Amino acid sequence: MNVIERSWYKPKSLLTYLLLPLSALFWLISSYRRWRFKSGRSQVFRAHVPIIIVGNIGIGGNGKTPFVLWLVPYLQELGLKVAVISRGYGSCASEYPYLVSHASTVKEAGDEPFLLASRLHCPVVIGANRQASCDYIKQNCDVDVIVSDDGLQHYSMHRDLELCIVDSQRRFGNGCLLPAGPLRELPSRLSEVDLVIENGGQTKLSYQLHNSGIYSVKNKQPCDDFQNSGVAVSAIGNPQRFESSLQAYGIELNDCVHFRDHHAYSFEDFSKYADSTIFMTEKDAVKCQAFCKDNWYYLRVDAKPSEALQSRLKQLLIQKEIYHGV
Repeated sequence: MNVIERSWYKPKSLLTYLLLPLSALFWLISSYRRWRFKSGRSQVFRAHVPIIIVGNIGIGGNGKTPFVLWLVPYLQELGLKVAVISRGYGSCASEYPYLVSHASTVKEAGDEPFLLASRLHCPVVIGANRQASCDYIKQNCDVDVIVSDDGLQHYSMHRDLELCIVDSQRRFGNGCLLPAGPLRELPSRLSEVDLVIENGGQTKLSYQLHNSGIYSVKNKQPCDDFQNSGVAVSAIGNPQRFESSLQAYGIELNDCVHFRDHHAYSFEDFSKYADSTIFMTEKDAVKCQAFCKDNWYYLRVDAKPSEALQSRLKQLLIQKEIYHGV
């Protein structure tokens, strides 16, 4: 994190107040843009199937990806055929929309879409133009519903169900909009979404991230025999949560190294820790598999939603006529 990003999760400082005029400008521009779509002055496209958005009002580290990794199989268990769309931040595909496959590279797909495609049994399509992605799915895939990984603020896209993820630890930081704070929209926006879901915390509508084991970066296989001390390396929005999870797993951290979210790793990034055991997240691991060592591992985590959340979600799916029940 840079100086500005660190200030988002601390009490308001002089830097915060200096940035507030830019936040006011951000609010004016984003509010006007949203008003144009809501009033019909700008066109909103509607996909051929319902769209479920899994998004947030802040930036980075809220836990959307683990929830999408749970949500897609959940919808499939209900008998729905699912596709996922994502902007594909950091991707470098030859063309867009781009269907992420097992033959894709992390560079082509971006880290999060690559991870989604490797874990899910459904089409994952990336591209900044979400209408084009939906059209691609219509032409090439047989699906009943599309899950949009992020896109809560993409108001040109009609959405049938809005799920907003909130980090129970960091919440809304200092409560300010970008760049004075971490928010893309004010907390009042939560009153408009269909479901506010907490990542962690004790609310009924929440999910917990459960440690599912230590895996080898090289072969993606679970490991029981590894040195339980080493260096935590991460390029994610909330590294402290990851590091706490490692310690809860019984791993002693000799050092913690943070890179900017979505950082494109190279072997040189690890030169200072050439002889150390490395622990990282699964999102980081997919970018390091080509040059990793045998003693590099990742902690796999999986979302475990509460019974209340699952029940409420199913009710909403029926109400929105996305799922017609049994």
